[in-house]
Amino acid sequence: MKIANRRAATVCALAAGTVLLVAGPASAHVSVDPEEAAKGDYSTVNFKVPNEKDDSSTVKLEVTFPTDHPLASVMPQPVPGWDIKVEKKKLDKPIKVHGEKITEAVSKVTWSGGKVEPGQFQQFPVSMGQLPEDADQLVFKALQTYDNDDIVRWIEEPKEGAAEPENPAPVLKLAAAEDAGEGAAASGVSSDDSKATEKTAASSDADSGSGSDTTARVLGVVGIVVGVAGVAFGVLAGRRRTA
Repeated sequence: MKIANRRAATVCALAAGTVLLVAGPASAHVSVDPEEAAKGDYSTVNFKVPNEKDDSSTVKLEVTFPTDHPLASVMPQPVPGWDIKVEKKKLDKPIKVHGEKITEAVSKVTWSGGKVEPGQFQQFPVSMGQLPEDADQLVFKALQTYDNDDIVRWIEEPKEGAAEPENPAPVLKLAAAEDAGEGAAASGVSSDDSKATEKTAASSDADSGSGSDTTARVLGVVGIVVGVAGVAFGVLAGRRRTA
């Protein structure tokens, strides 16, 4: 019986380690939600910022907007407890949007004054557009500053077919309108409805995004725990029969 108990304990220990891996954060870097939007459209994008550290809080986020595909409209949604600074830059080549000539565009948005405590995350919604039609993605380089003065630079552009870099920059993938709109059509939400409600939807999108991540992880942990219990029970039962 002692040997059987030792074997069962070993199985449980190994499974517990697996549970920790599953329950841990799938990705702890700054990212965008949703990850894809329609070309030529307007979209509300949430910059999702998790706190990776155990002993300090995130106190600032700086997001640089692409200059190769400037966006004429960038409007951050207020986030309670955070100050927002929007910087613009004169364009080398003016662009036309809805018949109007645009000579400058937002180059950086900075959030500061708040705190993302250890074990928490914060989403920073931004309404942006018109998204380019001649690009497959937009890369937003981000700097995450902690209250101990550490700065994590999420500036490495992921390459297709290559391993994810250590500090990947947030990337918004761009798809044809009909492809990007499939999810909305399946849920009964039209593109026009999405535009009309994008500001009010940002908060609920953030909640549902975090909720779905949590649910998936909880279900995975429960499944592993149930499997471990079955294996341990089988080991003990086998030892009893042979004793």
